[in-house]
Amino acid sequence: MAKTSDIPSHQMTEIFDNIRKLYRFATPCPELATYIEFFSESSAEETYRYTGDSPFAIRMFPSWTPTCYINLGQPYQLSVGSAHYQIQQRTDVLILRNNIVERHNLPTDHILTIKFFPGGLEAILGINQAQFSDQVVTLDTVLPTALLNRVKQLPDFRERVELLQAFFLSQYKKKNAITHYINVVQKAIDLYEAGTPEFTSSQLANELFTTNKTLYRYFTNVVGTTPKQYFSSVRARLALSAYVTDKKLFSPYEYGYYDMSHFYKDVIRFTGKKLIESVS
Repeated sequence: MAKTSDIPSHQMTEIFDNIRKLYRFATPCPELATYIEFFSESSAEETYRYTGDSPFAIRMFPSWTPTCYINLGQPYQLSVGSAHYQIQQRTDVLILRNNIVERHNLPTDHILTIKFFPGGLEAILGINQAQFSDQVVTLDTVLPTALLNRVKQLPDFRERVELLQAFFLSQYKKKNAITHYINVVQKAIDLYEAGTPEFTSSQLANELFTTNKTLYRYFTNVVGTTPKQYFSSVRARLALSAYVTDKKLFSPYEYGYYDMSHFYKDVIRFTGKKLIESVS
C-alpha cells in the first residue's frame, strides 16, 4: 500500500456530522452481537445526495474497535494518525482505530465495513487485536482470500452479510468457551457505558471482583491499551455526543469532568479540534 499526501476538500466528521447516513446497516445475529457491532455498506444514492460528484473524506476518532474495510468499488486513501495510504481497488484492509482515522473517498465509494467490539476479533477468530495498533494490514492476513472473493461476487448487501455471518459463526463455534479475560473486559466496558463514567479503574475492578492490576493486564492483552486510556476515549465520545445533541442540557459533571474547561481540553485531546470550530 503506497503512502500519499493528497487531501480531499469535502469532509464529514464523526459525532459532529451524521456519517451513518451514507451507509446501509445490518446488525449481527444474537450469537455474534456481543462481538460484532455492525455490518455496513456504502449507499450510492445517499453518497451522491451528500457529495454529488466531489471527492470527500470521513474523519473518525479513536475507539479501539477492529474494523475491516472490504473494497467493492474504486481506490481510496486512508490516513491513520500521520500516515497516509493509497488503498487499491482490489485491496481490503483491517485497522484497529486506536488513532484518528480519515478515509478519503471518490464519489464511487463502495465499501463493506465490519466493525468489531474490543476483544471481538479474538473471541471469534482467536486473533489478538493489540498487534494492529497504528497499522493498516491487508485483510487476507485475517480472513481467507476465498471468502473475500466470494463476498465480492455476491449481488447485494444482505447476501454478503449472510455469508460473513456464516463464516464467523463457524469459527466461533469451534471454540469451546470464551476466555475469562475477554469476558472481564467486555463486562467492564458494559458497566462503564451503562452510565457510570465517573468510575476509576480501581472501582471497576472492585465491581468485577478482580484487582486493578489484573484489569490492567486484561485490557492491555485484549484491547491493546490501558483501561485508563480506553475509558478516557469512551468518556470523551459519550460526552461529546451528548453535547452535540443538546448543548443547553449538557452537564460535564455527568461524565466525570470537573468543569467545562476540563471537558473542552479533553475534546481537543480526543479530536484534535477546538469545540468552537466544530459546533455552532
